[in-house]
Amino acid sequence: MSENASVIDRARLQEMLHIAPFHLWLGLEIKSCSEDGLELTMPWREEIVSNPMVGSAHGGVLAALIDLTGLYTLLMLGIQAKATADLRVDYHRPATTGPLTARGQVVKIGRQICVAETRILGPDDKLLASGRGAYIC
Repeated sequence: MSENASVIDRARLQEMLHIAPFHLWLGLEIKSCSEDGLELTMPWREEIVSNPMVGSAHGGVLAALIDLTGLYTLLMLGIQAKATADLRVDYHRPATTGPLTARGQVVKIGRQICVAETRILGPDDKLLASGRGAYIC
């Protein structure tokens, strides 16, 4: 962490997470946070289903969850991440029920770019998607 960075407490981080209407619509809640990582939960919403035949969530929603979890993992540690520079997402199996759990961990804190990884798990703890974001800091 940089000298100016300070860990943000859970209540303040949840408050920050609820500033954006999209985050509120997703229903994101902090399950746990520590210097080891951040865990967010997202309730299942029928509006995120893109394939009614399978009942699976749209990949863009999972990508957004990966992006937001990575960003807030950095913010939690006091890293002033400003925007996503790059995002890589791998889809492992369809997300067909919820709630979804996103677990984020910092990979690297640099002077200009910071990197975080996220894993999205279904209610059965099976890996649904994973990704890595690079953020301008």
